[in-house]
Amino acid sequence: MKAVFLDRGSFPDSIDIELPTLITEVVEYQNTQSEQVAERIKDADIVLTNKVVLNEESIAKATSLKLVQVMATGINNVDTAACKKQGITVQNVAGYSINSVPEHTFSMLLALKRNLISYIEDVKSGKWSSSEHFCFLDYPIQDLHSTNMVIVGGGSLGKKVAEISKAFGMKVTFAERKGAKDIRIGYTNFESALKMADVISVNCPLTEDTKNLIGDAEFALMKPNALLLNISRGGIVDENALLKAFEKQAIAGAAFDVSTQEPMPLDHPLHQLSKYPNFLLTPHIAWASNEAMQKLADIALQKITAFVDTIE
Repeated sequence: MKAVFLDRGSFPDSIDIELPTLITEVVEYQNTQSEQVAERIKDADIVLTNKVVLNEESIAKATSLKLVQVMATGINNVDTAACKKQGITVQNVAGYSINSVPEHTFSMLLALKRNLISYIEDVKSGKWSSSEHFCFLDYPIQDLHSTNMVIVGGGSLGKKVAEISKAFGMKVTFAERKGAKDIRIGYTNFESALKMADVISVNCPLTEDTKNLIGDAEFALMKPNALLLNISRGGIVDENALLKAFEKQAIAGAAFDVSTQEPMPLDHPLHQLSKYPNFLLTPHIAWASNEAMQKLADIALQKITAFVDTIE
């Protein structure tokens, strides 16, 4: 049985990813370009991919393929319909970043609320040494306590963000699905939630229903002091609408860990936003604490082993 890992380089070497012994041949690639996929998986029984795309054409040529193990939660990089047509199982990994993503969310939020980046950069430039007083207060500093946290997405990550929010003394509201006719217990109408938010945390998956979930109309509803956090998936927030909101000073700031295009090109709207001190952008690393990555690998290996055991 042969397994091919298309982008092993997306994990550090320190993360142990040892496939079960029943898999007699393992081929690992640092990365794989789209035009290389079909050739590399054509005789594989199992394919592991983090973000490399498996389209219908490459899947059709992989006549031995039995399992696609996505080394992530989102499976939008795999044509699941094509896999189903050929009887190929697709598995993902959920729940591995239950601590890493929320902790990153609050790292970004605190950096925005307390203007940490601006203060740190000024200290590096020597500004503290020339201060008239024992400190300098050139940028506003705001507490999280008693502010309204609105969470879009009620899954495990959204619930963990809610838990941490409450520890900071924030008031937590879960936004109902956009356009929903019935409001679930514990949820608030989507538009009403946006209007009341001091902080909005996006913690839902990217689907056809959530694509461009937050656009011009939604930014128009937000308070001018609102902060928007997208530590979930690129495409849930309309990035051009976000750029316009910044230009109009319609919101107070934003922090993103994701982009519609990754790696992100220099002409991307989010790169234009990076010139603003109240916009923070990290390169899709919220998931990637050492602990979370090893947990992801361990869960994936357990699932692969269980699958192999069923076909042996």
